[in-house]
Amino acid sequence: MPEGTVTSGDGTTIAYTAWGDGDPIVIIDGATAHRTTTPENAQTAELLAGDFLVINYDRRGRGESGDTAPYAVEREFDDLAAVIEHAGHGRPATVFGWSSGGNLALNAAQNGVPIARIALFEPNAAVDDARPPLPADYVERLEAAVADGRPGDAVALFMTAAVMMPEEMVEGMREEDWWPGLEAIAPTIAYDGRQVGDALSGTPLRADLWDDIDVPVLVMHGIDTWPAMAAGSRAIAAHLPTATLKPVPGQEHSTTPDILAAALREFIREN
Repeated sequence: MPEGTVTSGDGTTIAYTAWGDGDPIVIIDGATAHRTTTPENAQTAELLAGDFLVINYDRRGRGESGDTAPYAVEREFDDLAAVIEHAGHGRPATVFGWSSGGNLALNAAQNGVPIARIALFEPNAAVDDARPPLPADYVERLEAAVADGRPGDAVALFMTAAVMMPEEMVEGMREEDWWPGLEAIAPTIAYDGRQVGDALSGTPLRADLWDDIDVPVLVMHGIDTWPAMAAGSRAIAAHLPTATLKPVPGQEHSTTPDILAAALREFIREN
């Protein structure tokens, strides 16, 4: 289980852990998550390591990765490209993204990052009234809260506006011992907001959104997830001509390592 770093196009150090050997599978976490907070990524990698080189990296500004201001979505495309080229030895890569990490995977493929196939678990989209759209000034409010020294307010905005938790529940969370960890990476929440863009606007996905993606795409969602997350997954799958939709029985907004490993193995074998 070697750990290492790659250097992105702007000089930012991106840290990763790798398991196994073979064609790479790169795992991208969603908002607020990184290697320390997602042990299921390591468990999934261990199940796949006999046949694949599985790489889980900390997105910029999180965990052991660095960051360079100002942020631009293209910098994360460069991060992923560096991981594939150097940690993945430039081999044909399958990229798997959780939640808004799936939006990043699609955006990167749209912008020319060399990806052989894309697998997603509940990527973010809202095209109807299944959920409230993100506020039009969502990213600006996140960035203002961080700039004003109020990272907790940025986390709370994410929890209420993006995750759709009740405000009183989020206020109670501020007293939990894990809350400071979220505040520490609060600046990166806006990064996911920019990657999601207008996909959570409550209007149909733009015709030119991801229109250059011609590789196989697997879109998964838990059958027992929030209805809005399932609706978003269905909308993205319907939007992409090369996509297959896979509802996963018994799962919510995540899935277990054994189910995920089996789904990725089957997807790669069939494509």
